[in-house]
Amino acid sequence: MSAPDPGLSIPPEAGFKGWLSRPWLTTRLQIALGLFFVVAALPKLADPPSFAHMIYNYRLAPGPLVNLPALVLPWLELTCGVALILGIWSRSAAAVVGVLLLVFVAAISVNLLRGHAIDCGCFDVKDAGKSAEERLDDMRMVIVRDAGMLLMVAQVLWAGARRDEAEREGTEA
Repeated sequence: MSAPDPGLSIPPEAGFKGWLSRPWLTTRLQIALGLFFVVAALPKLADPPSFAHMIYNYRLAPGPLVNLPALVLPWLELTCGVALILGIWSRSAAAVVGVLLLVFVAAISVNLLRGHAIDCGCFDVKDAGKSAEERLDDMRMVIVRDAGMLLMVAQVLWAGARRDEAEREGTEA
C-alpha cells in the first residue's frame, strides 16, 4: 500500500486552514490568476489607443495622464500573469495583481456610484454597443469577478506567508 500524497491529504488537525494552504491549491490559483491577466493584457497590447480611450472614459484622470497607464498597465498585467503561471516571484506578482484589482474595483465603483455606464476595458478594448443599463449590470458583475480574484490573491499571499513561516521554524529548530 502506498503512502498518501501529502499534497492531497489533509491531516484532521490541519482543518480548513491546512487545506487552504496546500501547494496544489495555491499552484492552481496562481495559474488561473496568471491566465486571467495574460488574456486581459493581450488585446490591450494589440490596441493601445483603444485601451487609452477606455481609461479616458472612466473620467478619473485628466486626458494627458491617460496614455502612460494605457502603455504600462498591459505590460504589468502580462508580466505578473506570466510570473504567476511560471511560479516565479509568485508573492510579488500576486501582490501587484491584488493592488491592480483594488484599483480596478475602486475605479468601476466610482463610476457605478456616478451612474456613469462604461465598458471596463478588461478583456476587450472595443465598444460592445450595449445599452447603458447593460453596461451598468456588466460593471456590477466585474466587481463581483474582481472580488473573487482578490480572494484568490489572498490565498496565494497567505499560503506563501505560511510556507515561509514553516521554513523559518524548520531552520530555527
